[in-house]
Parts: sequence; C-alpha cells; structure tokens
Amino acid sequence: MTDSQTERIGKALDAFRIELPSWGFADTGTRFGKFHQPAAASTIEEKFRDAAEVHRVTGVCPTLALHVLWDFREGAASAAEVLSLAKRTGVSAGSINPNLFQEQIYKFGSFGNPDPKIRASALQHVLESTEIAITVQSRDISLWFADGSNYPGSQNIRHRKAWFEEGLRSAHAALSQDQRLLVEYKPFEPAFYHTDIADWGMALELARAAGPQAKVLVDTGHHYSAQNIEQIVAWLLDSGMLGGFHFNDRRYADDDLTLGSIDPYQIFRIFHEIAMYEWETGRKADIAYMVDQSHNLKPKIEAMIQTVTTAQELVAKAAIVDHEHLAIHQQRGDIVDAENCLKDAFATDVRPAIEEWRKAHGIPAKPLTAYRESGYLQRIEEERSGKNQGAQSSYA
Repeated sequence: MTDSQTERIGKALDAFRIELPSWGFADTGTRFGKFHQPAAASTIEEKFRDAAEVHRVTGVCPTLALHVLWDFREGAASAAEVLSLAKRTGVSAGSINPNLFQEQIYKFGSFGNPDPKIRASALQHVLESTEIAITVQSRDISLWFADGSNYPGSQNIRHRKAWFEEGLRSAHAALSQDQRLLVEYKPFEPAFYHTDIADWGMALELARAAGPQAKVLVDTGHHYSAQNIEQIVAWLLDSGMLGGFHFNDRRYADDDLTLGSIDPYQIFRIFHEIAMYEWETGRKADIAYMVDQSHNLKPKIEAMIQTVTTAQELVAKAAIVDHEHLAIHQQRGDIVDAENCLKDAFATDVRPAIEEWRKAHGIPAKPLTAYRESGYLQRIEEERSGKNQGAQSSYA
C-alpha cells in the first residue's frame, strides 16, 4: 500500500461516523418468537452503556438512535434522563424514531389510514417525537411506515398518497431550522399487496412534497433481490436528496444480518459512489450513517462491533479507488480497466492501515479482541441475567 493510499484511508476514517440503534442491544426477535440473551439491555441506561462500550473500542459511534415508544415510555419528560445519560456515557442522542406501526389503531395504517382521527393521532405522535428530538438535541426524525394493504381493492391508493403528503407537510412545518425528516421505504412487509412507500421514487416524491428539510433514507435491506442499490444512491446524491442510511445485510428479504456478511462488494460500491461524488464535486455529502440491526442469534455487542469495523474496512477500500484513472477509463470506454479500478481497491487488504489509524487515535487496534478481553460482557451478564431470566419466564 502506498503512502498516498494510507493518507486517503486516514482522511476517510477521520470523517466517518456511524450511529448505533438502541433496539440493537435489547432482546428482540422475529415474528415467530425470540431467543433471549442474558446480557441484553432492558433499560435506556443499559442501552447507553452498551453503546458507549462499542464506541470505546471503535471510536466512531458517538450517537445512539432512539425509539420513541421503546425508549421514551413516559413521553418527553424522560428526555432529561437521556441528556444525563449522554453526559455520563459520552454517547449523544442520535436520530429519533417514532412508532407508527405497533399500536392497535394502526391496523389499517397511520398517515395513510382512511380514518382522519387516526391520521391526526399519527401526526400528533410525530410532532411529539419532534419535540423530544429538540429537547435531546437530535437533528433527524427518521420515519418508517408499515402502511399498506394486503388485498386488491381494499384501499384507495391515490387517496392514501394524498394523505401522506398532507401529513408529511404538517410534520415538516414543525421542524426546527436545523432538523430533518428522513423518509424511509420498503417494498413489502407487513403489507403484502401494496405498500404506501414501497421504493426510493415514492420516498423521493413524498420527501419533496414535505419540504426542503426532508430527505430520503436508504435501508440496504429494503430492496428486491439483485436491485442496483448504488444506482439509487447515485441518483439521490445527484438530486441532493440522500439523507441517510440504515446499514445491514440480507440474503432474501429481511434486513437484520451484520453488514457485509452476504455481499460486502455491494456496500463497497455504495461507499464508492459517495466517494466519487465527493471527489468530482468537491463537496462533502451530508449523510447520516446508522446501523439498523437487531440480532436474535449473534451476541448483540459483538455483532455491533463486527458491523462497525466492517463498515470502516469498506469505507477505507472505497477511499483508495483511483478516481483520476477511473474517470479517464470511463470517458474512453475502457471497460476492463474501469472495472479493475474498483476490483483492485476492493481486493486490497486495508486492515493494517486501519489498525495504524486506530493506534494513532488511542483506539484499540483490534476492537473485538479488546471488547472480549475487557470483561464487560461478564460484568453485564452477572448484573442483568437474573432480571432477564425473569422477563423470559414472564414472556413464556
């Protein structure tokens, strides 16, 4: 590896931050059930502590995404506790995630529900979430909707689109000057006939209808098999509408596998599109990177560390793509040479350079090893196992 490549990797890592999800440290599972872990976090304090441990060994996870229903059970009043935990742990509140899918009233949707009272209730929840975000000094309100229908003819699709536009405009009007709405999309689940925000084009149109502080959020697991996600990223970058990512991987249709466990080359190509955009324009893309994983089998903290370190490796590989030569090959139509610019970077072992970067920043060279040797897992298992065993018995 050349000195120039090492320098580019260092700059890329200096700029890279990735947010952790609070729900990724808690006991969660599939629609069929869950397998409990004795070290799982069950309180907001435990979630912050676990996130702080991941940040300690990686150095790039200074924020924790919070879920309003699961983390703010007492409403906005508990925001003071979050601010206190942020100060104590060194991890700040990240994106705020309203819950518009779990309550019984959302059986037929939230913003797209035919009942205007339920639409108003959903909007009020988003407005309350925005107030929480202001209190805990969080910029992004992350919106995922389960809205849709399961049978042809059961819903008026055009009416639902209009209701979504109306609701998102109202939510946008409540934002502070520095806040953003991030509109996520998903092709299906739990709706199996039509989903109201089923792809990036729908999310883009709704974000534009909402207002200038609304952007699109790309979840790497929320696409059909073989879909070209980096093309979507390129289009959203070019239109100035890419707001953030939820990072995970998937083999079929779900999205809770550790990043790069199935197709690391795809994530590399996404990071390359972003790096190429920044190289060509000279502008830093304002993108919120976040992990969105909730592991039922892997140890939760280890899985987070694994995803974060994989993301660093893929960012580093994308940073050493020879953009100058790539642009020349693209202009000339040198297909093989252009592709090899990507393949050569992807094949480069960047781990030694990353370890040196970590050492220079006072971060453990091998984060997973440092975590395992710290005794943190043993301490929290001893501390939480009794409580979690009781919860397991109650659940059963």
